[in-house]
Amino acid sequence: MLSGKRVEIEGSGKHCHVTRETLDTLFGEGFELENKKNLSQPGQFATPHKITIVGPKRSTDVTILGPCRKADQIELSLTDATAIGLKPPIRESGVLDGSPGCKLVGPQGEVEISEGVIVAKRHIHITPDDAAAFGVSDKQIVKVKVDGDRAIILDEVVVRVSPDFATYMHVDYDELNAAAITPANNMGEVIV
Repeated sequence: MLSGKRVEIEGSGKHCHVTRETLDTLFGEGFELENKKNLSQPGQFATPHKITIVGPKRSTDVTILGPCRKADQIELSLTDATAIGLKPPIRESGVLDGSPGCKLVGPQGEVEISEGVIVAKRHIHITPDDAAAFGVSDKQIVKVKVDGDRAIILDEVVVRVSPDFATYMHVDYDELNAAAITPANNMGEVIV
């Protein structure tokens, strides 16, 4: 059954979140992340700073998102991960146990992380008021129907409810491109 509610879908490119300690090692003691662009989630921002993620086959550069976090986390698409030789699990952000690690290289140093590489599970950040209006709850799994030239139903979408969120759905670029989601066609209907 359709909830009748639509959510804006955003693509999330390969990126990383780092701890204060890792940032100090990669960029030098006391280095501060610059805000290049605010993201849709309050308090989150893209920086102009990149680091290199080294996998078994090759490496790739990723943007650091701010602010610093409690754990290092690398988010790649399945295509990005395969290209560098990693096989990360599909997980919710912050669920890192048992995920592969890798080497992080910055302009001032390197860090070897034992875990933290994931493919982010598709998810909807949603405010409590919007969750009530949509008829969904935290950690609920829903589907999202996207119309267009490559119409698709995205299954296994986890709902994440918090007063700290703004209501948006996030998918990686593999999914965004597979469904031909563009700024002109970026709304999906939530199926509860």
